[in-house]
Amino acid sequence: MTDQQRSHPVVRGAGHDEATAEGIAVVGMACRLPGADGPDAFWDLLLQGRDAITDVPDGRWTAAATGTVPEAADPGMRRGGFLDAVDGFDAAFFGVSPREAVTMDPQQRLVLELAWETLEDAGVLPASLRGSRTAVFVGTLRDDYTALLYQHGEQAVTQHTLAGVNRGVIANRVSYHLGLRGPSLTVDSAQSSSLVAVHLACASLRAGESEAALVAGVNLHLLAEGALAEERFGGLSPTGTTYTFDARADGFVRGEGGAACLLKPLSRAIADGDRIYGVIRGSAVNNDGATPGLTVPDRRAQERVLREAYRRAGVDPAAVQYVELHGTGTPVGDPIEAAALGAVLGAGRGDDERLRVGSVKTNVGHLEGAAGIVGLLKTLLAISHRRIPASLNFAEPNPRIPLAELGLRVQDEPTGWPAPTAPLVAGVSSFGMGGTEHGGGYEVFID
Repeated sequence: MTDQQRSHPVVRGAGHDEATAEGIAVVGMACRLPGADGPDAFWDLLLQGRDAITDVPDGRWTAAATGTVPEAADPGMRRGGFLDAVDGFDAAFFGVSPREAVTMDPQQRLVLELAWETLEDAGVLPASLRGSRTAVFVGTLRDDYTALLYQHGEQAVTQHTLAGVNRGVIANRVSYHLGLRGPSLTVDSAQSSSLVAVHLACASLRAGESEAALVAGVNLHLLAEGALAEERFGGLSPTGTTYTFDARADGFVRGEGGAACLLKPLSRAIADGDRIYGVIRGSAVNNDGATPGLTVPDRRAQERVLREAYRRAGVDPAAVQYVELHGTGTPVGDPIEAAALGAVLGAGRGDDERLRVGSVKTNVGHLEGAAGIVGLLKTLLAISHRRIPASLNFAEPNPRIPLAELGLRVQDEPTGWPAPTAPLVAGVSSFGMGGTEHGGGYEVFID
């Protein structure tokens, strides 16, 4: 048994739900992110405090029949976290014909690759899962390729188009290729999609509906109109910089890519001798309900989802050392998120005990439907390496976020964990523009 597989004390809250006591182990991961083509490169980017925000790649939005960013547009419309290329795919490796590959949404292709790489990272032979009750849950919100394809008219529609641009098939394609017979679905709850997918996967595993689960999030920006829509909505940073919880916060920065992980019930992961990156003890999902506007978040609803997540996890909120924020850097969202965190997790903490918070969006941008799982991977890497990376671009607190009063501290430099001899306990939050939000508690075995 390795150090990561040793038993350790778990902080239990008075409201612990025995029905969900089984922890869910994360035993494999993969990612394709701006400036990072895998978890090792992602960790290097985080630890070195680099951001991967660049101008839009040449040629991305200049192909025939696609839109272009207006010449007078703010820098924020032209900047984001982008992959170097989204058109590469080894179709033969996945048994896909060249004609079908061209018609497939690149999000389908990327998730196929990430699922395979996740199994490799976990040391699982893909063929060994054929016929198993392994589930696939994928979070995403974009259909850019569908719009792009239909702009080329009826001559672009083939016998492969129906499945090739169907969002539900993003998950189904993985199940089909690997021969998996567990639940298989694509989740769209807007920006919280991928963490809601994680939540559903954990519920499926705890219910015995599936025996393992591949979970992914994917987001690709293939149309200039997407940038235009977000700019006209008023959420996009005109400066092209994410200033999470900072006085300069002026909106979010777009990001693209994907991430995936393999989940198993903790008892099975230990029995299988798996490497365990971390353990999901509990999570919760709710909705804001009626607010002043469809896309306006509600502090009390965020408080409720946080309390429910830690109640289900059996974790005392005072034991949480770090929270990976939704943290978009928007003037409206950040103060509401901070207030909810302060009420649930920051209350009663002394100055030296304040809850550390940070946002990976300052490194790679807002991956929207995939944002939550990218934050989860960052947190798992921080746990397994026992270091918390810096949240970038923080100089002066937003005047509407009284950090000391709320018991919060922005992680503005890389450090070790505040209590390294205790169980390393962290949370990850994600909120959707339609009000569906996720809170979760994560921890790891200690030496």
